[in-house]
This record gives sequence, C-alpha cells and structure tokens, in this order.
Amino acid sequence: MGTAERRDERRGWPIGTGRGRGVLSGSRRPGAAYSGEGGRGDTMQLGAGGAGSGSGAEPGRVLLLLLLGGGGSGAGPAGWARPRGAAGAGGGGGEEEEEETEAGPATEPGGGTDYEALPQGSAVSTHMLAGAVAGVLEHCVMYPIDCVKTRMQSLQPEPAARYRNVLEALRRIVQTEGIWRPMRGLNITATGAGPAHALYFACYEQLKKTLSDVIHAGGNSHVANGTAGCVATLLHDAAMNPAEVVKQRMQMYNSPYRRVTDCVRAIWRKEGAGAFYRSYTTQLTMNIPFQAIHFMAYESLQEQLNPHRQYNPGTHVVSGACAGAVAAAATTPLDVCKTLLNTQEALAMNSDISRHITGMANAFRTVYRVGGLPAYFRGVQARVIYQMPSTAIAWSVYEFFKYILTKRQEDRRAGK
Repeated sequence: MGTAERRDERRGWPIGTGRGRGVLSGSRRPGAAYSGEGGRGDTMQLGAGGAGSGSGAEPGRVLLLLLLGGGGSGAGPAGWARPRGAAGAGGGGGEEEEEETEAGPATEPGGGTDYEALPQGSAVSTHMLAGAVAGVLEHCVMYPIDCVKTRMQSLQPEPAARYRNVLEALRRIVQTEGIWRPMRGLNITATGAGPAHALYFACYEQLKKTLSDVIHAGGNSHVANGTAGCVATLLHDAAMNPAEVVKQRMQMYNSPYRRVTDCVRAIWRKEGAGAFYRSYTTQLTMNIPFQAIHFMAYESLQEQLNPHRQYNPGTHVVSGACAGAVAAAATTPLDVCKTLLNTQEALAMNSDISRHITGMANAFRTVYRVGGLPAYFRGVQARVIYQMPSTAIAWSVYEFFKYILTKRQEDRRAGK
C-alpha cells in the first residue's frame, strides 16, 4: 500500500485511484478537494487561479460554473483551479501535495486552515459583504412569492383576492393587476435587506465561533449555533422591521400606495413612528425560534452532507432549503400574527376595542376570533415555498462570496 493510500485509510476517507472516479486528496484545503486519474473523474474546485478539466463536475459546481460564464470543454474562469500538485488535465497529486497532507491539514497563505476559518484582519467585513449580497439576492429573487404569502395570510380577503394555491395567485395577480404588481415594494425590501443581512451573518459567524470554542472546543455545538442565530436575529430585525411594514402594506390587495415614499409618509402622519416597530416583538418571537431551528438544522445537515466543511455548492443548497422549510412550517402562526400587526386589516381593527392592534397577545386573540384555529396556518404553503429557495439562495450565495473574499484576502496577504 502506497503512502497516499495509507494516508487515506488513516483519515477514514475513500482509498484508491480507480479510473472514472475522483478520490479525496487528503487535504482539507478547499482548493485541493478532489483529484483523480480518469478524465470524467476530475472535478474542479474553487481556488486561487489556474485552469482545469471540469467535464465530470458535480451538478452544483456545473451550475455555478455556468452562472459564472465558464465553458464546457476545459478551461474554467479565473479562480477555478486544479488541486495543488496536479499535472496535465487529470493528473494526480505530486510530492508537494504529499508532503503537505502528511504534515496535517493544509493551510492557506496567511495561516487560514480552510475557507470557513476566519482570516486574520478583515474577517468581519468579509462576512458583512457576503451577507449583504446574499440577503439582497434572496429577497429579490423570491419577492413575487412573498407577495402571494402576504395576501394568503389575510384574515378576511376580498372575493377577488381569495386564492387556492400559489400558482393560481400569481397568475391572477398578473392578469388582473399587471405584470409588475407582484414586485411592488421590492425597492424598500432590497434597501433594508442589505444592511440587515450584513449585521445578521457577521454577528452569527463571530458569535458562533466564540461560543463553540467555549462550549465544545474544536468541534461543532448546536447550542452555540442556535444561540448565535437568536442574537443575530435581534440585529437583523431591528434593521429590517420598518422595511417589512412598508413592504407588506404595498403588497396587500387594493393597496392605496403606489410608491414607497407615499406609504412611509402616510404611516408616519397617521400612526406615528411607532408603527414601523409595532410588530417588532412579534417578529422577534417568530424569528428567534425560526432562526434557532434554521441554523441548527443547517449545521446538522452540513455535518452529514459536508463533514469536512469544504466549499460545496450542492450541500449548501440542500441544507439551506431543508432547514428553511422546517423552520418556516413551524413558525407560520407567528408569521400570520406579524402580518396582521403590520397591515392592520380594517375588519380586524373595526371589531377590536382599541384603535390599533398592538402586541402579540392581542394579535393572537384577533386572529382566533376572526378565523379560528385554521387562521393560524393561512399561507403556510406559500411560506414554505418561499422559504425553501430563499434560504438555499442565501446560504449558497453567502458561502460562495465568503469563500471568494477570503481567498482574495489571503492572496493579497501572501503578496500574490
């Protein structure tokens, strides 16, 4: 048994160099995740430049390669490289890689162990920028479904705004109100999502690392993941709540607001500044368990699907989608109450003793009085359909940009 095979057996990874199948190189460095002999077994890994053969890439990497404008025959775009020590189109690792992996996990220039480890220096800015891009894309891509969700959560919808499912709702909205109607309010959402998600991911990454070192040094802690997600939600919702209020009022059927500025002025003049945070406590009550479930499910799935925590778009998409679906279904009743507090439906206000519906308890009572128990799960289908791709997009885009930005920082620090 050769040195490379002994190394693989010791680490518990696949052994052998059979044709037509790539094998793990033994390095945890994302730029050297896979190498193999066969032409179809070679997959390319996001790294620090160069070109490689990518005909047998995993579906997630093929999709990302196409999105980045790569060709299908051989050379990849800048940033995609063969594993270190590879020779030719499908060569195996050389002596340089052998020495590196025998010594232990490979380190990136500058001292980082892999892309998930925070580089020294500007790590916070890396996560803030990656999080902002991920948040804006997540909300923009799925915004039409979010519009449908808001309408389906209405307690007493107009006859023309009663929908059986998400596809029928989208079709009728476009046919009766215009093709751009599902996008109304997108600008204020994107404006709020950028800074909200920047704070969200930066806080989560920093706190997760700190708590994990305390609770379970050198390993993954579900308690740390859940706690970090809850604390990050406090910052996220503080930045996002005013945008949510304006967005949902513009999404409602027969909304009198056509422009964001009109909606903001009307709310400020008629209800005061407090209206922008009327649902904040309810949103926290919803999002804290949502994010706790979401992050714990995501990290648990990553442990199973991507145990070595290498950059793998496919696992980020699957883990994000599954985690988002579970968390969304579990917190739908709280989302219905949040929508009521944000929109203040006229029927609910007229039947209530107070001028405005305030607080989670009041919202829960109002929802039950108007629609009974089934009302708490209005729009659950739309909410799950919205959250699955949303969280998949958020995690895959976030992990991609985090990897790219981290690599650039390390390359600059190494003088490349």
